[in-house]
Formats: sequence, C-alpha cells, structure tokens
Amino acid sequence: MAAMMKEYQTVTNIEGPLVFVGRVENVGYNEIVEVKLPSGEKRKGQVLETSKGLAVVQVFGPTTGLDIEKTKVKFLGDTMKLGVSEDMLGRVFSGLGEPIDKGAPIVPEKRLDIIGAAINPVARSKPVDFIQTGISTIDGLNTLVRGQKLPIFSAAGLPHNEVAVQIARQAKVRAKGENFAVVFAAVGITHEEANFFMKDFERTGALERSVLFLNLADDPSVERLITPRMALTTAEYLAFEKNMHVLVIITDMTNYCEALREIAGARKEVPGRRGYPGYMYTDLSTIYERAGVIKGKKGSVTQFPILSMPSDDITHPIPDLTGYITEGQIVVSRELHRKGIYPPIDVLPCLSRLMNLGIGKEKTREDHRGVADQLYAAYATGRDLRSLSAIVGEEALGETDRKYLKFADEFEKRFIRQGKGEDRSIEKTLDLGWEMFSMLPEAELKRVKKEHIEKYGGKFRKE
Repeated sequence: MAAMMKEYQTVTNIEGPLVFVGRVENVGYNEIVEVKLPSGEKRKGQVLETSKGLAVVQVFGPTTGLDIEKTKVKFLGDTMKLGVSEDMLGRVFSGLGEPIDKGAPIVPEKRLDIIGAAINPVARSKPVDFIQTGISTIDGLNTLVRGQKLPIFSAAGLPHNEVAVQIARQAKVRAKGENFAVVFAAVGITHEEANFFMKDFERTGALERSVLFLNLADDPSVERLITPRMALTTAEYLAFEKNMHVLVIITDMTNYCEALREIAGARKEVPGRRGYPGYMYTDLSTIYERAGVIKGKKGSVTQFPILSMPSDDITHPIPDLTGYITEGQIVVSRELHRKGIYPPIDVLPCLSRLMNLGIGKEKTREDHRGVADQLYAAYATGRDLRSLSAIVGEEALGETDRKYLKFADEFEKRFIRQGKGEDRSIEKTLDLGWEMFSMLPEAELKRVKKEHIEKYGGKFRKE
C-alpha cells in the first residue's frame, strides 16, 4: 500500500476540473487522489483515466490556485468510499457526504464503495408491492411499485420540487410494521431551493426518516457526478443490510448530465447527440439500475429521479435515454400549470410499466385496473372533443360528447388537482374515480366490470 501512495510533482496540464499527471505508475481507474496546492491546502480528486504513464484526475473543488510546477498529487490506492450508519437518518449532508447540519460527525458502521453495481438480473425479485404516494394521478393511474424506477419529466419553472417533497413526505408502504425511509439527493440546486427542501423536511417531521444530500449550484460541477451515487450507496445499505424500504428521490438529473457533458468536453472526447458524451446511456444506467428488490432480502430500493426537460422537449437525449432505462414516466404539464392546477401531472403521456404487478385485490382494490383504464379513456376522449369543439363549437356536439367535454374539465379540477398537503388514500382516489363516472351514461362505462359498477359506483349514481 505504501508503494501505491506515491506522491508526484509531475502535473503537465490543468483544464477546467481536470488535472493531467505524467510519469505515473500502478494507478487504477476511480482511485482516490489527494491534490496538495502550493499553499498547503489539500483537495480530493478521482482518477478518470489512465494510460501509458499519464493519469487524468478530476478534482472535487475549484482548480484555482493550482500551479503546474508546484502542485503535488498523491495517489491513495483506494476508491471513493462513504462511511454509512443508521445514524444518517435525520441528517443533512453535502454532495460529497460531509455533514452540513451542524450535527456530530457520523461514526460509520461500514465504509462502502460509492460506485456500487447494478443488481444482477438473476438476483432480482419481481417488484409486486404497492407504494402509496397520496397523489391520485400517480396512485390511481400510474401506480408506483416497490423496487421500481419511475422518473418525473418536468421543465423549467414547473413545481417538480413541490411534487418531490410531497412524495417524500407522504410515501408509505401499506403493510404494517414495515420500516420505510427516504433518501433525497438534490443535484445542482440553488441556495433558495436547498432552504426550501430543508425547511419542508423539518417542518413536516419527514426529516426523521430521511437522509438528505445537497449539492448546490455553486459547488464544483464535478461533485454532481458523486451526489447520486452517495445517495444510492446509503439507500442500498439501509435497504439490504437494515431491511428498510427506501425511496430515493434525485432532483435534478439534467444538472447531472450537464456536468457529465462538461467533463467530457474538458477531456476533449468526441461528442455524441447535442454534445453529450456517447456513453451517457451507460452512465445513467449505472445509477438507475441500482433500484430493485433482491431475492432473500427484506428491503428494497425504489427510485424517483426528476429531470427538467430542456426546452420542454421530451425527445431531448436526457429524457429520451432515461425513458429507455426506467420503467415508465410521470410527465408534468405546462398547460395544466398555467390553469393553476397542482400537481400539474398530465396523465395521458404518463406510464408505469410495473403498475399491473402492484394493484388489484389484496394489494390496492379489485376495481383498480378497470377504474384506471376507464378514467384514462374518458379523459382522452374529452381532450379530443375539446380540440374539436374549438373548431365546430360546443353546440355542434351530441349530448354524450358534451358530457365527455364536461368530464375532462371536472377530471382536471377534482381528480388531478389536490392540495400540497393533501394525502389521499388509494380508496379515496378510486372512490373519486367512481364519482367522476357518475357524469357519464352507464352504457359508456365499457372498461369496468358490471359487478364493480354495482358494488362501488352505485352510491354515486343519481336515481
């Protein structure tokens, strides 16, 4: 180990967050580095690339003050590790895993490599347990299942942060006696957003069962690549060693991808789509694929990554690649936000690919699938007729069509819209769906079973 901890004073070049060190020996990929400035100050770094005696080191922190001739670089012969403990619950950390809440340092039970690994497909267990977020558009129509990775596609100026803290506050596993925790990673956020998250978690008491990692916008961009991995390492420890069900919320993955592009540019790599590196798909998968349920383990890791789509473009490489790796998406709509509807979740482009595994009798309720299909179909019809009536006028529509038109308006006002502190149970969400169906003729309810109409819908129908 002593041979590995050799100190070099052979810096050949400094570009952005990268330091190029020449004439090095026995240096490994991802190895941790200590960079000593001429002033005596020390900064941490990590080996990004090594070949033919040259190492490329990314420095965690600003590279101002570095001097090619006087800067010393020590290779520590170890990868980046995070000291983990159950005491992390209720604490707030920086993007590099250092406590920033004025609390005592964490005494680690273990030190884990933050790179981790995707769960082996053979070791995966099928996700089947429903997680209730208390938000009707998610629970009712795009159900989240334990072990799933379900991203939120948002855009600049939309209230995705409010939705994130509401989910963090309200999410629960319905089975009794289950340990539930939230790991919240904020990547590249402003001081104002950081204060919002911390105050909301403290005010509502959600902090007690949460671990927060905050990487601020004025922190070095290279730290953004570390923060999600710190959060996931903590989540895996709590889930698979402490038998907890952990919900990981990462916001904003767009800031993570921008940092990835910046580092790739500094390394003079050949750019891929829109300047992002060609390996961005692989890199994102090393984050998203760390969600899941492992056979023989009681705990689980469920992911809710949030990303703001540049220029509201769902075909942009970040949402596009995220959609390929994850199991669906929740889409936040600018149009609904303009109407003053919160949460402005547009259910039509949303999808939860694992929904069917977590709903039905003894999980949510026997009528869940039918209610979801019928609500989706009726709202889609109403939206189409809204476009048509804008051309031909509402008077030209038939009586049933006008009912669908009214249904679409009421669906947005009563089903989609709910208070920021309103925590709806799945039963309340499904009952609200049946209440909405009372606006339509019974003959139009083709996606729900007849016995369910009598059992659940009867009380909402006027005789």
